[in-house]
Amino acid sequence: SRIGCAPAWEGGVATIYDVARAAGVSAKTVSRVLNGDGPVGTATREAVETAMADLGYVPSNAARMMRSNKSGLIGVITGAISTAKELTTRPAGLPDLFILQGVQQVISQSGMTLMISDTDGRPDRVAPLIQTFLQHRVEGLIYIAEYHMRVELPRLPIGTPLVLANCYDDAGTPSILPDDQRGQHDLVARVIAAGHRRIAYLTLRGNIAATPLRVAGYSAALAKAGIGYDPVIVQECDLQGDEGETQLLWDAIDRMLRLPDPPTTFCCGNDKMALKVYGILRSRGMKLPEEISVTGYDNYRVIAETLYPPLTTVELPYAAMGVRTAQRLLATISGEGREDRSPTLVSGPVHWRESVTEKRRSNITHLRTVREDEQ
Repeated sequence: SRIGCAPAWEGGVATIYDVARAAGVSAKTVSRVLNGDGPVGTATREAVETAMADLGYVPSNAARMMRSNKSGLIGVITGAISTAKELTTRPAGLPDLFILQGVQQVISQSGMTLMISDTDGRPDRVAPLIQTFLQHRVEGLIYIAEYHMRVELPRLPIGTPLVLANCYDDAGTPSILPDDQRGQHDLVARVIAAGHRRIAYLTLRGNIAATPLRVAGYSAALAKAGIGYDPVIVQECDLQGDEGETQLLWDAIDRMLRLPDPPTTFCCGNDKMALKVYGILRSRGMKLPEEISVTGYDNYRVIAETLYPPLTTVELPYAAMGVRTAQRLLATISGEGREDRSPTLVSGPVHWRESVTEKRRSNITHLRTVREDEQ
């Protein structure tokens, strides 16, 4: 028994042999407690764990890696940390941060450890960060992009699993992507179900991956309802400079509202754009949603839930994408689905709020009133 006995270790870094002497057991028994690879009695385990705590013993991960060829480490490359400061300067959904939270939720439950490195918004940092992770013998890598985009990453050693989140490459690397086409389709279909048939679309930049997919979803929803696609009410209105974007929006809205058959709804490329559209429409003296309806995309709740009326929008399921990313990487590490290189599409729901008038309901109420008056 170690009770009442002073530990043989004094100062320096405690070793497995110091723990064994303090606990009154063999070094092999301590190893069994550490690695869980052999039977150990409860009292013996408690003695070893107490000795480790008293001595401040830290197991050598490097030695364990050499024995098992497994580090228990997952490397994540992201811009989430450096871009988080944007929250104080401009409305931003910080998608990479939400994706990272989803990844962390799964990895923490797996018993593995995340090593996170931030690019600081510099693409030239990606290759050195990957090399650093490989030197630490990570079991897999995750790359998280700020928005749905194409990326080009350095070639990895054969057998090093990599999963891309919110992005894809030409090499067919496993990727987790938002289902932009379905999201826009479901939103427009819901607006049509509310009785709207003249639905304008103010899109994001045409050179980003999400835009053609969402335009396809918009078109498909119209076609399914027997409504023709009219390019006159589809306009790209997204610029990185806020002032220029506001001017584009004003011009597009002004031209569309002057049409002989103006739109009854403006679908916006994201919630930030919808916020500006609210202001433009109100500056023209229009009531929302009585005279004109507006939708967004993202479900950035700081905007969507605080606008008046609250904004109808689509959820971009970033946290779910993070969960799917981690699950796919862990499956690949375990040997499952290594040959499956198809992207995983993750969809989110439509959040129906008060920014869209239910025209069908209004029409039904009007007809009932007319019939009652006739009687």
